[in-house]
Amino acid sequence: MQNDAGEFVDLYVPRKCSASNRIIGAKDHASIQINISEVDKVTGRVNGQFKTYAICGAIRRMVSIFLTY
Repeated sequence: MQNDAGEFVDLYVPRKCSASNRIIGAKDHASIQINISEVDKVTGRVNGQFKTYAICGAIRRMVSIFLTY
């Protein structure tokens, strides 16, 4: 699909789970995305960059089972 500027764009870009490398489906409402901010080692301040981690619902369910025992 193309936008008004003639660039190719996708309507939906699937994410991949950072732990299992599975594709996170559009209907996986238990999945989460976490942004962890990077900190300068010298000053201890946030430098404006971050790392993004996506965790699928299946991994979250497995972790919650282990935490209950």
